[in-house]
Amino acid sequence: MDLSFLAEDTLTAAQALLGKKITTMTDGIVTSGYITEVEAYLGLEDKAAHAYQGRRTKKNEMMYRDYGTVYVYTMHGHHCMNFITKDEHSPEGVLIRGLEPVEGIETMQIRRGRLDHLTDGPGKLTQSMGIRRDQFNGTRLNDGPLTISAGRVPVAVQASKRIGIDNKEEAVDYLYRFTVAGNPYVSKDRVRPAVDNGWQ
Repeated sequence: MDLSFLAEDTLTAAQALLGKKITTMTDGIVTSGYITEVEAYLGLEDKAAHAYQGRRTKKNEMMYRDYGTVYVYTMHGHHCMNFITKDEHSPEGVLIRGLEPVEGIETMQIRRGRLDHLTDGPGKLTQSMGIRRDQFNGTRLNDGPLTISAGRVPVAVQASKRIGIDNKEEAVDYLYRFTVAGNPYVSKDRVRPAVDNGWQ
């Protein structure tokens, strides 16, 4: 699919990612899901972003790439996946926090070692889909082991505060987290499922 929407405003791109289908091929096994939850990180001016004030390290180097680059970092032993937006001069990106599983659910269950809560969190979904930093960090969407394609369209999108950034001063209050309203496959929130999980 055309990824040029990722080159525009990051907040707009984050919302446009909701419903897109992510597919991975790991160890010869296909898994996929529709994006249900994302968080936008606006680089230089965003105190919660890894590239705040132009911070550049070996860990966050992939943020300084063109839109469509996959940036995977580790936190507390978990892998977290971001899609880079804009360009190398604007280190911004979108954290993929939740997916509604579509293909390879049995494989996801094996990888997670459980039957439920497979993709309702950034570390859970990467584990379920076999996304690891050593294999995926720095790859390009649709030009490697991870593809993104048209999926479903949300009936409504909810904006809320991002999760897990309690010490980032005013950035704590930015409404940069976006979810598919009424979809239960999101982290933290207790959601009453809407008709068809909130899809059109």
